[in-house]
Amino acid sequence: MISYIIIDDESVAHDIIKGYGDALPYMKLAHQCYDAIEAMDYLRNHKVDLMFLDLNMPKLKGFDFLKSLQHSPKVIVTSAYQEYALEGYELNVVDYLLKPFSFERFVQAINKLEQNTDIQEVSNVRVSEEDRLFLRSNKKYIQVKTDDILFIEAIGNYIKVVTKDAEVQVREKISSILSLLPENDFLQVHKSFIVAKKHIKEVEGNRIFISDSVVPVGKTYKLNLHKLFE
Repeated sequence: MISYIIIDDESVAHDIIKGYGDALPYMKLAHQCYDAIEAMDYLRNHKVDLMFLDLNMPKLKGFDFLKSLQHSPKVIVTSAYQEYALEGYELNVVDYLLKPFSFERFVQAINKLEQNTDIQEVSNVRVSEEDRLFLRSNKKYIQVKTDDILFIEAIGNYIKVVTKDAEVQVREKISSILSLLPENDFLQVHKSFIVAKKHIKEVEGNRIFISDSVVPVGKTYKLNLHKLFE
C-alpha cells in the first residue's frame, strides 16, 4: 500500500489526483493539504510514502517547501509550468506531471515510484472495483471487466487473460489471480487454466469449449468440474 498526500491550492487538482488514486487499489490517500504550511504541519506527526506537490502556491512555493524538509517522502510534482522540470529532477523528484495529465500518465509516474523505492509491489493484478481488474502489461495498466474474461492460461512465468475482444499477458502466478476473481464465477480446471463458468458452451470428456477455444481438464481438477452440474 502506498500512502500519499496531495499538496495543491486548487480543489480541482485535488479531485483529479484523488480520483486517479482511488482507481488504484494499492494507493491510500492520507491527507489533503491546500498549502505547504499545512503540509509541513501534517508531516511533523505523520509518515507517508509519497506526496503530490504543486509548485505555485501561496505562502511557500513548492520547491522552497521541499528544500525545507529534512526527511521528505518521495515526490511527484504536479504543475502547469514546464520550465521548473529541470530543477525538480535536480531535487530528485520521482516524476514531473504537467497539468493537465491523463490517468495513463499518472500510472506511469506511480510505476516509476515503485521501481525506485523500497515500496514492494504485491501483484501485477489489482482489483479496481468488485467487477474489474487492473492488469499490468508492457509497463502499463489495462482495466478488464471480469464479466468479459473467457479463460486464463498459465504460460511459464506469465498468465494470458483471454477476454471477448483481446488477450492480455501478465507476469503473475495463476494462483494469485484466482484469489482475486469472484469465487462463484470462475473455476480452475487444470494446473494451467481457469475458466469463466458463464462462458462455457460445452463440456465433452476432458475438454471445455469456450468461444472458439478448447480448454483441457486436468485429472486432479475433475472434481472441480463436477461442481458445474450440482
